[in-house]
Parts: sequence; C-alpha cells; structure tokens
Amino acid sequence: MLGPYLPIVVLFALAFGFAVFSVVIASITGPKRYNKAKMAFYECGIEPAPMSSGPNRFPVKYFLTAMLFIVFDIEIIFLYPYAVASRELSLFGLVEIFLFIATVFVAYAYVWRRGGLNWD
Repeated sequence: MLGPYLPIVVLFALAFGFAVFSVVIASITGPKRYNKAKMAFYECGIEPAPMSSGPNRFPVKYFLTAMLFIVFDIEIIFLYPYAVASRELSLFGLVEIFLFIATVFVAYAYVWRRGGLNWD
C-alpha cells in the first residue's frame, strides 16, 4: 500500500540526514574566531547605517522584497505541472492556465502600481 511512496520517504530521509550532518560537521570543524566584523550585519555591500528605531534593525523594504520574490516564485512554479500535462488537459487546461497567468499578472500590476518594486 505504501510501496509507491517509499522513494519519496527515502529522499526526505536522505535530505534530512544530509542537513543534520552538514550542520554538525560545520560546527565541529569550522573556525571559532568571532570578531566584530564577522558578527556585523551585511546589507548588500553597504555599511549599515544606524536608524532611529533602534540598533540592528533592517528597513522593512528588505523583507517586503523577499516576500514578493517568494510569492511570485511559488506562483510561477505552479506552471510546471501544466507544462508536463499540457497535452492531456486540452482546451480546459489551456483556459485554466490563461486564468492563472492573468491572476499572476493582476497581482504583479497591483504591486507595481503600489510602488512595491521601487527601491527609492
């Protein structure tokens, strides 16, 4: 009954094992010399400027840009199953994918009009 899922379970186990192994080995073999420059924040090669909101604060624009990237990246990943099964879906699949692309475009236009893509 669970036979078809065995390769997926093995893949997840290998990925988890590799992640744990990498973290453990890096902490054991890595250098342990911490200094002020190593512990400082790094903002795209620019020296971080102190802000009035308190020390060690990043502007919200960094987080918004990251979230926009993640949202649009995940939406575009949903196009892959359509590309794989496009012949079997026929006209229904074509209409659905056009609706999906239109939805992504509307979201992109909304973010663009609201200035979410401006760095100024």
